[in-house]
Amino acid sequence: MNNKQIKNKLKTASYFVKRLKDSGFETWKIFNKYSESDPRRWTVLIDPGGASIYITCFENKPFYNEYLFTFDDGNVNFRPGFSLKTDSIEVIVNRLLSNGAGQRDQRDPSE
Repeated sequence: MNNKQIKNKLKTASYFVKRLKDSGFETWKIFNKYSESDPRRWTVLIDPGGASIYITCFENKPFYNEYLFTFDDGNVNFRPGFSLKTDSIEVIVNRLLSNGAGQRDQRDPSE
């Protein structure tokens, strides 16, 4: 294993959720029991009750040992089929912010 594989755990749902929570996003684990033949590994929900963005991690897509993240908010702020191939949580966070996801500290405390 090289250092990039050891350090980058974005394809792991618990690590991905932790990093998003550390960045101020309310994040829920939704599902991670896809079949072995399914390229999806897990799905999380960002900003429930707000932008409500589902992110799904795909492994071996587009190539073997690679992964990408698809974003789905019902076509409100993300176009259908939008995906990112990245090793950086900062890229994910910036995309969420630029597409309307709210962080916990930016919400009305009465919600």
